[in-house]
Amino acid sequence: MGDASGGEADWPGRGLLHDLAACLRFYSRLSVPRLPGEPDPHAVPDFTTIPRMLPVAGLILSLPPALTLAAGWWLGLGPFLAATLAVAVGVMLTGALHEDGLADVADGFGGGATPERRLEIMRDSRIGAYGGTALVLILAMRIGALATLLDRTGSVAALALVLAAVLSRVAALAPMVLLPPARPGGLSAAVGRPRRGTLALAAGWGLLLALLALPFGLPASGVLGMIVLAGAAAVAMTRLARQKIGGQTGDVIGACQQVCEVAALLAAVVASG
Repeated sequence: MGDASGGEADWPGRGLLHDLAACLRFYSRLSVPRLPGEPDPHAVPDFTTIPRMLPVAGLILSLPPALTLAAGWWLGLGPFLAATLAVAVGVMLTGALHEDGLADVADGFGGGATPERRLEIMRDSRIGAYGGTALVLILAMRIGALATLLDRTGSVAALALVLAAVLSRVAALAPMVLLPPARPGGLSAAVGRPRRGTLALAAGWGLLLALLALPFGLPASGVLGMIVLAGAAAVAMTRLARQKIGGQTGDVIGACQQVCEVAALLAAVVASG
């Protein structure tokens, strides 16, 4: 994605900026204009390279909910209302992309007896009891964790929200890297799998952002716990997907992000106690 196109001269960092724009388009409802020299912005994204900028995209996408959380706290709305508004802003910004994946995975993994049947259920746009329950629980845990952090740490909770958003998106790459696509003709097969260099750069960005959080109030034990628990949740989701459907789909990636985000937030809550 960093090659020169349309006869325009290359410039340093152009490929990275193009990958960041592709990440923002894919993972959110933001209207990102076509950048100079960028290939077709409406084409299927190339996941062999674009995840290298996923931590930066996660940082950008987490800022509106983090600012909402801090503003709600400063305005005296209280922990619960501030946390609820922050989560609502995040869901609207991403178009409930990850939540939709979680609901589909819960319905498929919970309601299907065979891999084929589970994949069939996951493709059904209707939501079932497993999916509805999973959505209620995941939203309750995210709101509850942020409200608890606000109560204990004040506006530092906004920083934990940002870091959880970044770490969870990097961790959610694990199923894509470790498992083959469960549907050969599905979207996860079409976008490709991240290269090792792509993963290394994504992990490096994520680690750098985690280290930058230390001077601003998050304890080192909390940052380390967020990294470890997000990684452990990603491994658990990867093993579950292998067991249930023998591979990964876009829904699995979305579900993994949600579980990893909650895991990271819970680690921050434990460290703040």
